Amino acid sequence: MPRQKRFKTKYAGVLYVEGRRADGQIERIYYVRYRRDGKMIEEKAGRQFQDDMTPARASGIRTKRIEGEQENNEEKREKDRAEKEAEQNRWTIERLWEEYKLQHSDAKSLMKDRDRFNCYLKAPFGAMEPKDLIPLDVDRLRMKLSKDHRSATVKNILELLRRLANFGVKKQLCPPMSFTIQMPAVNNVKTEDLTPDQLGRLLKAIEDEPNEQVGSIMRMALYTGMRKGEIFKLKWEHIDFERGFIHIIDPKGGQDQKIPLNEAARQTLLNHPRTESEYVFPGRDGAFRRNTHRVVNRIKKAAKLPEDFRPLHGLRHVYASMLASSGQVDMYTLQKLLTHKSPAMTQRYAHLRDESLRKASDLAGDIIREAVKTGEGKAVVPFDRERS
Repeated sequence: MPRQKRFKTKYAGVLYVEGRRADGQIERIYYVRYRRDGKMIEEKAGRQFQDDMTPARASGIRTKRIEGEQENNEEKREKDRAEKEAEQNRWTIERLWEEYKLQHSDAKSLMKDRDRFNCYLKAPFGAMEPKDLIPLDVDRLRMKLSKDHRSATVKNILELLRRLANFGVKKQLCPPMSFTIQMPAVNNVKTEDLTPDQLGRLLKAIEDEPNEQVGSIMRMALYTGMRKGEIFKLKWEHIDFERGFIHIIDPKGGQDQKIPLNEAARQTLLNHPRTESEYVFPGRDGAFRRNTHRVVNRIKKAAKLPEDFRPLHGLRHVYASMLASSGQVDMYTLQKLLTHKSPAMTQRYAHLRDESLRKASDLAGDIIREAVKTGEGKAVVPFDRERS
């Protein structure tokens, strides 16, 4: 394309070319010429109508650029490129969230985290990098949330923020925060149990339930104490019928575990209808199961269980409570059966074992009192220290 003809103005170094607007009207496009470090530079100053540019204004722009008071077009482009590159290298909280989503496949967990991020974290922190956060930012959010939400909800939101920052550091995407987020204290330790009558009604409701898949899932939760997610992920290859073990792959604690396959669980699995799916309890079309919400609540209602009883996680508590209260299982063994990462999680059942020990101690007292009654009227043989 031939170079457009330049027209001089009365201002030194200010020229213009004639161009057309979208409506066909001719307008002047002003340029400025000057030397910078011995190099001749010609740059566009602006359009006559679009930028309200005049020769005088163009001359003023030229003077500022010569004196270095205003960036020239090349410097502006370089600055824009640098800013764009810097922006591409900035791992903001929102960008970390987008990357975090791609690397986590738990749909239910991601759905909850998505709501927490969009509703509570995106607006105040989305454009910030973890290193830019200060304690006051988080304190303000905590106080705001605490007005309308429970401590557990506030903790979950702040935990997501901490998780995203730690994710960025772990992947070497960004520097860490300069402080540790203080989590609100939450007293949500809930140990659920069922009376013998309630348990009997539940087993009867499971037996009457036409959905055999979900019925077997609930039995497995009761007989093994496995978590819902562990049962959903269970594949036939994870069950060792010969040696009597269930292999739990990628559990909540992170490290693969192995628990005994007791007789009740064995019979449940042997009687369970097997499909072509690799999963023991498959979902639709043999794929990974996502939930059992509708059916387990139907069973819960049929068994007339308490409203706050959680049909699957509650059965894990029932399993643990029965073992602890039996007095025959120590806390370390119970921890291993429940695949708890630390003893602290198992301690919620310690009082049940203590109660069992107290009853055993009371039994000893009853035996002694009975022996005293039986021996009344008879001579008491002195205790022989030497013979003992």
